[in-house]
Amino acid sequence: MGSRDAGWGSGRSFFVFLPGLYLSWLDLAGCGGMMMKRLWQLTWGMLLSVLVSWSARADEGMWTFNDFPSAKVQAQYGFSPSPEWLDQVRLSSIRLAGGCSASLVSPDGLVLTNHHCAHHCIEQVSDARHDYVAKGFLAKTRGEERPCPAMELNQLVAITDVTARIGAATQGLADRASNEARKAAMSRIEKECADGDGVRCEVVTLYHGGRYELYRYRRFQDARLVFAPEFPIAFFGGDPDNFNFPRYDLDFALLRIYQDGKPLRVQTFMPLSPDPLREGELVFVSGNPGGTNRRISVAQLEFERDVNLPRRLLYTAELRGLLGQFQTESAERKRISTALLFSAENSYKARVGRLLALQDSAFFAGITTKEKELRARVNADPKLRALYGAAWDEIAKAMAAFRPLRDRYTMVEAGLGFNSELFRLARLLVRAGDELPKPNEQRLREFSDARLPALKQQLYSKAPIYDDLEIATLAFSLTKLREALGADDPFVVKVLGKSSPRTLATRLVKGSWLRAMNARQRLFDGGQAAVLASTDPLIRFVRDWDPDARAVRKVYEDRVEAPLNRNGELIAKAYFAVYGTGTYPDATFTARLSYGQVMGWREADHEIFPWTTLGGAFDRATGEDPFKLPATWLQAKPALDLSTPFNVATTNDIIGGNSGSPLIDRQARVVGVIFDGNLPSLAGDYAFVPAVNRSISVASPAIFEALAKIYGAKALLEELRAGTNK
Repeated sequence: MGSRDAGWGSGRSFFVFLPGLYLSWLDLAGCGGMMMKRLWQLTWGMLLSVLVSWSARADEGMWTFNDFPSAKVQAQYGFSPSPEWLDQVRLSSIRLAGGCSASLVSPDGLVLTNHHCAHHCIEQVSDARHDYVAKGFLAKTRGEERPCPAMELNQLVAITDVTARIGAATQGLADRASNEARKAAMSRIEKECADGDGVRCEVVTLYHGGRYELYRYRRFQDARLVFAPEFPIAFFGGDPDNFNFPRYDLDFALLRIYQDGKPLRVQTFMPLSPDPLREGELVFVSGNPGGTNRRISVAQLEFERDVNLPRRLLYTAELRGLLGQFQTESAERKRISTALLFSAENSYKARVGRLLALQDSAFFAGITTKEKELRARVNADPKLRALYGAAWDEIAKAMAAFRPLRDRYTMVEAGLGFNSELFRLARLLVRAGDELPKPNEQRLREFSDARLPALKQQLYSKAPIYDDLEIATLAFSLTKLREALGADDPFVVKVLGKSSPRTLATRLVKGSWLRAMNARQRLFDGGQAAVLASTDPLIRFVRDWDPDARAVRKVYEDRVEAPLNRNGELIAKAYFAVYGTGTYPDATFTARLSYGQVMGWREADHEIFPWTTLGGAFDRATGEDPFKLPATWLQAKPALDLSTPFNVATTNDIIGGNSGSPLIDRQARVVGVIFDGNLPSLAGDYAFVPAVNRSISVASPAIFEALAKIYGAKALLEELRAGTNK
């Protein structure tokens, strides 16, 4: 389940990687001593041939749909995806706004994704009497399908190049003015596109500013839970198996999109195939990889290696310990905190892998060599040198400016110092009151007109909020805020006053009525006047110091974000001038298609076979967590075909955000669902190593076998099988 993304959808932790603020794409599940030992044993530098140039090789690449290298696939595999094939795959692929991917697998809006991507929905429709996370869920009729309180699904329907419009808006402007003009132009373009709440429009920055495209989506906010297996089999092997292979996880779930109260009828979908894959078979992955940093500067990577990753690891390790203790205090506390604990565990493990890669001197030297080669080519041409030669030095200056600002920015504005769902809702309300009266182009980007439907969904969600968990995480993060900035820091004094972090957290959470959706709706509808008049302690708390947070954000945007955006764009243009445009951009949590094949790899002195079987799960089971099979599996064992392929490894290039992505064959059939990568894939944020980097999927035959013989999901099977005969 180590899929390195926000599939848990908690929204509780924030990750800052330049140039901007992102929800953590890397927060999911587990780290142990054996994993640390194996990571240290990985010789990242031995495969530096992948770092010689920036052009894609082998099966590398997270390609945009409008620039997919069909000719390259034809030359390598003898199959060229046609425009019609690409359109079918794109329209059948779904983005889950919380940080995952999915696919339409029936004409009645049935959606296949990961269990861990649906985990928060499963948790939110559960209660102390009905724990669907632990026991699983099956809607035997459509009337039993349970609405997910806060889930949005997006279907990409159009891509438009808007590079010229953005360029015209920023032409001739210095860093700060250019940054403001760029944001205003993006908001303006998105508003023109989003002609209703059923449409979501985003201007996507590609190649770090080398290209801008407008992505138009159909927006669906009525998703209902249809099926989920028990957590012990969805995450079989737990932390010890996370980011490892062989794996035996049934990490899938089924949702259904509803529109106007009825299941969505679609003409385009990808049927789920019952056929097993063959070794060497060509497969594709269509999904929304959250973010890579393969084309940023050495100065930015040095900052990540030396400052950001080490500090985030310390924070996450302590949060993991806190949540582990919280889980021991009662069965109910364990139920309500499981998703957040796995988020912290996976975040820690993923970041360890990334840090070790950057700390490997040979690996980092390969990255440095790439940059030196490009700079040398630029400086050798007087025209290119005049246009782009200073960009790298300007980025280095921006990173130097960020070092003393980093802790204040991440703790105050990015939210690491206020880890609480109630706090996030309070800040949304306070800032909405301030921002929405402004013209669309002058607001903070997250409050632009095009983004209001998603914001309202957060505010109007009926998902439960648990006081005990809120107090624990808010008290922890307030403690870390005080540690990071110092007890005598004026901002810390303003926040805490004479209270301890625990006392303040308890008073704010217990005193607030924002857990009630109706209260939030009244404040939002009442606008700035209602917010200013509110006596809710959390609203007053945020209102008192939000000007300080906005000031920190402004300093960051002017001194760091603006020069990074401007000079990142210049470096992208320099790269195009030297090497051409025949490569893929860094991942941006937008639709991408990768290609690869079913293949194992060699690790140390042995070969790793590319798939496992159902029988292997029973062999691996010990009867104790995390290797304890559910009773349903033990009871069904005599009826199962134990040779059925279970999990499969492929060479597809993926990263966090690809969780739930369909694994697709040449016939545009879904043959699996991505849920993980192996340990070497942890360095995939910075480079793709084709010899050992592998993605891991639940094979579709295992889904059919489990639904038929373990869960008795007759109606679902009929729906899925009907799709194979379309």
